Amino acid sequence: MTTDISRRRLFALGGGAIGAAAAGSLLPPSLQAAMAAEPLSGGLGAVKHVVILMQENRSFDHYFGTLRGVRGFGDRNAVELPSGKPVFEQPGPLRTVLPFPVRDAAETQKKDLQYIGDLDHSWSGGAKAWRDGWMDGWVSAKTAATMAYYDRRDIPLHYELADTFTICDAYHSSIHTSTSPNRNHLWSGWTGFEADGSRAVTNAAYAEGTHPGYSWPTYAERLEQAGRSWKTYQEWENFTDNNIEFFTSFKKIARKALAKAGDFTFMEAFYAKVRDTQDTAERARLLAALEEGVATLSKSERSLFERGLRRGETGSLADQFRADVAAGTLPEVSYLVPSAIDSEHPGSSSPIASATLVYKVLDALGSHPDVWRSTVVLINYDENDGFFDHVPPPVPPADNSDERWQGKPTGLGIRVPLLVVSPWSVGGYVCSEVFDHTSVVRLLEKWTGVEEPNITRWRRAVTGDLTSAFDFRRGRPQPDVEQPGAIPPFTGRWRPVPPLRQHMPVQEEGTRPARPLPYQPDAYGKVTGNAFTVALSNSGRASAHFALYPYAGEFPVPQHKDVRGKAQWAVPLTGDAYRFTITGPNGFRREFAGGVEGAAQVSSSIDHHDRDLHLALRNDGSGPVTFTIRPLAYVDEADLDDWTRTVTVKAGRSRTVVHSAADAHGWYDIEVTADRDTGFRRRLMGHIENGRPSVSG
Repeated sequence: MTTDISRRRLFALGGGAIGAAAAGSLLPPSLQAAMAAEPLSGGLGAVKHVVILMQENRSFDHYFGTLRGVRGFGDRNAVELPSGKPVFEQPGPLRTVLPFPVRDAAETQKKDLQYIGDLDHSWSGGAKAWRDGWMDGWVSAKTAATMAYYDRRDIPLHYELADTFTICDAYHSSIHTSTSPNRNHLWSGWTGFEADGSRAVTNAAYAEGTHPGYSWPTYAERLEQAGRSWKTYQEWENFTDNNIEFFTSFKKIARKALAKAGDFTFMEAFYAKVRDTQDTAERARLLAALEEGVATLSKSERSLFERGLRRGETGSLADQFRADVAAGTLPEVSYLVPSAIDSEHPGSSSPIASATLVYKVLDALGSHPDVWRSTVVLINYDENDGFFDHVPPPVPPADNSDERWQGKPTGLGIRVPLLVVSPWSVGGYVCSEVFDHTSVVRLLEKWTGVEEPNITRWRRAVTGDLTSAFDFRRGRPQPDVEQPGAIPPFTGRWRPVPPLRQHMPVQEEGTRPARPLPYQPDAYGKVTGNAFTVALSNSGRASAHFALYPYAGEFPVPQHKDVRGKAQWAVPLTGDAYRFTITGPNGFRREFAGGVEGAAQVSSSIDHHDRDLHLALRNDGSGPVTFTIRPLAYVDEADLDDWTRTVTVKAGRSRTVVHSAADAHGWYDIEVTADRDTGFRRRLMGHIENGRPSVSG
């Protein structure tokens, strides 16, 4: 099927569907057979190919909020809004809007659930939704359709990939804005500045023929210089998603290659003409003229052209990829840049169209088991479009000039899905280490030894390199998966409207195996003069990002701090009482509330060997204080009384209580109150890592 589309002249699309799903698994039979073999040994060195398929514009909650065992709609660590309501209850101009199923809206509005439309995903719109970290501007910035979500019945292949391989539920887009700046991070490690000195936070690069290009190097060029093979797979119409075309070095090569073809100064203009012409002779003339120009390129220029700028005929991307797999010429690094119809972009594509492409790519690998056994496929999404996600992203402190523009953080952005598909990620795992698009570059760095200096120090500190998503030590059997039903057919495009009667979605029951993480955070504190001093610690091998939500006005907006080792947070006291919450990675949470003159104090420490949480209860008053320690989760309700303890501490004395999290795979969620201090409350929640795989909370 021929489709001629540019980003600025889209129209409603049909087709591209897999069709009715076969009974049982939606994974290609070839891949299922290939997965039966034991993965290659040798660690990261066993990897020979990394395939990067970046799709368009879906948030994590929008796709996987109902998936079992991930940080979705049942998240115990969901933040509270300034209004006191959960983050899922988003305020709107007319009413509060909760997450609602696309499926139900489709039935009510008599539309097809696969083909909803896109929303605002601009730099300013992203800032409005995030609202200085309070996360309560989604509906006003994006419309109520922001809260629409899919579930397993709607996107069965996506869910089966998550249940079969590894899903990352702390993977973020790189910046609160649109496609191009996010893809700059994938291609080069950051998004720098426009020629006029403004930060490259918009899609200005799409300006036809007038954008001067970005001057900093791309990671592809670094691979080229190091003699490592790479290639971009794309078609005549690539939805302007190959951001490498917007860098000055590649623009220069494009102009030289197009010199014989006519008045074309950039690749999209030329290929748009090729697509649009109905005269086969004229199309042949244009393509031949391009070849004349390519022949004038130097050896180094031609290599960059063939790897980065060459486009294949419409509908050929999967065939190009399959041919290289079959011929044994698949490069070390493959960037797949689909056409608009396959891009998954709401407004020009759909999940079902993307599933067609994903199926073909995985079938190509599965059909050649020796290639599959040495390949990693990363399926991620450039940005969230305008779709809601409830997890506030880590952002840099206010004094970080590298990662700020117009007083707002340039990253991290909203959570998006990442599916890690490989022989070393089989097992239906969740990996909850914090990642973003630069983590893909860092995986390539670690694998190839080719460094990317554009990635900022802060981003390197707060995000990982994706290696924790793999288990190179042993093979894992393919897990049992839910059997999806038939995939619905295409009808038309529309925007979901929430129902009149709303209720919170219910996340699928159950847990999933979890990758070990490089964090071991803790936090406790007490009133010291005019401030509440929090002692922060993180004995893990990677920096942990802490966010503080000031509900009693301690700060005007949420605060952020990155800690590896120990640090302190001085929280100003604005009245007779305090109430704030500190969150961290993988469900870490500490809630602090009480009166400024209170006598009760609680400090904590973690024993990761026995998976114990030690609580030191202190009484700084003049009379005895009775503390109550009560589990809020991770114990059987029938045993709640056995786990609940009361401890009386004399004036000026301390007592230590140990809470074991071993039987709960390291998870804990407990509340501490004190009888003589009205309003005193501590909540301690998180996961104790021991360096081994665990289960999700």
